[in-house]
Order: sequence, then C-alpha cells, then structure tokens
Amino acid sequence: MAYPIAYQLYSSRNFPPLHAQFPLLKSLGYDAIEPWLPAYESDPALLRRQIDDAGLACFGFHMPLKGLVAEPDRFIEIAQTLGATYMIPPFVPKEERIDTADYWQGIGEQLAQGAERAARRGLKVAWHNHDFEYVPLADGSRPIDHIFGAGDEVLFEIDCGWITRAGADPAAELELYADRIIAIQTKDMAPLGTTIDDGWAATGDGIIDWAALVPYFRKTRADHIVAEHDNPSDWQRFAKRSIDHIRSLGL
Repeated sequence: MAYPIAYQLYSSRNFPPLHAQFPLLKSLGYDAIEPWLPAYESDPALLRRQIDDAGLACFGFHMPLKGLVAEPDRFIEIAQTLGATYMIPPFVPKEERIDTADYWQGIGEQLAQGAERAARRGLKVAWHNHDFEYVPLADGSRPIDHIFGAGDEVLFEIDCGWITRAGADPAAELELYADRIIAIQTKDMAPLGTTIDDGWAATGDGIIDWAALVPYFRKTRADHIVAEHDNPSDWQRFAKRSIDHIRSLGL
C-alpha cells in the first residue's frame, strides 16, 4: 500500500506566501497539506479554495489544545471548511506543564472530551507528540502514557523525530500505540551536536533508520504520512528529498 503523503506547512512558515508553495508540493507528489495555526485562522474558506485549486487535500490540521477545550465548535467548523478529518492538538506550553501524573491524566481527559464532541460531527481528535511527553516523571511513569490512558477516543499522530530527540525508540512507540496511530510524521534528526537547521534534517538525511521502521508503520492504523522539518533553511530541498526518500522505502 502506498500511503498518501501530506506536507506540514509549519515547515515553510519562514517562506511566505504559503499558498504559492502548493503547486510545487503537488508537482513533487504530495497529496495534501497539514496546516497549523495561524495559517488557516484569518480565512479558512480561502485556504480551502487554494488547496482545492492546487489539487491537494487536507487530512488534518494542528490546533491549540485550549481551542479544543474552550472553542470546540469554532474549530469543528474550521475542520469541516478545510475538509479535514483529524483535529490535532500538538503542544502544551512549557510554562503550563506540571510534572505529575494527575496533570497529564487531565490533559488526556480534555482530549477525550474534545474527541467525544468532535465524533458527533464525524471528526476525530489526535494528539501530536514532542519530546517532553517521553521524559519520565518522578514516579518513573511517562506523560504520553497518562495522556492516552484517559480514553480510547484519542488517536495519535506520532512524530518519530521528537521521540528520537527525547532518547526514546520510535519502533517501540509505533508498536505500543499501533492501534491509535492514524498518521506518522517522518521528521528526521541530524547527528547529535548539529546546530544548523536546529539539528533537524530532511527525511533520509538524518540518523533515523527509516527502512527498519517501515514494518512497524505497516502494523499501525495510519492512513497517511506527514513530512515535517521544524526549521529548514531550504524548504524546497527538504520537501523534495523527504518525499523521494519516503517513496524509495515503498511507502
């Protein structure tokens, strides 16, 4: 099976206008874009037309957790406008985090409540990880496990790059949460000590052994892959190199 491949627009935030990138992304073989706030905030309907005009789709989009809690109807409407299935909160600001099991259980409960509300409108909620969810708490447990322990409704967009940067094993996490994973981000990490591009790399140019992870990809319920780089100096090179490598793996 060849997975549809989306491009996370956050990768190109420093190279506006974003919609001007869509035709090139399509020509490189991308099937969709994955926007983040504020890319869609001012005019979701305009962004949808630009996506459609380029022959692309939007499978999911990143949104604030606070939006899911305090403004769920607003973001559900945005999802429907964009034609997205997945509403994806990706972050808790450092100043808000509390390193206790109860706190992270509470985050999971907020996500689960949002997922229940979204489900009534035919939508799904997925969490997107960074590295902090893999830092053990004082009792040895991990935030990521508390987040997903709060309910089966919350799905997972797994970011292999952040897992690697946290010192965890992407293969183990792909296996552990195979039944929740609906999207796989193939973010790659440059060798330790690299400072250029904030230590990230195009997919296939970093330290992650993607070929070894492919069998684990296949065991998940993922229905698409997402290419992302948090700070590329050349977004076009990143976009081309990443999709070429992903396709070379038979994905």
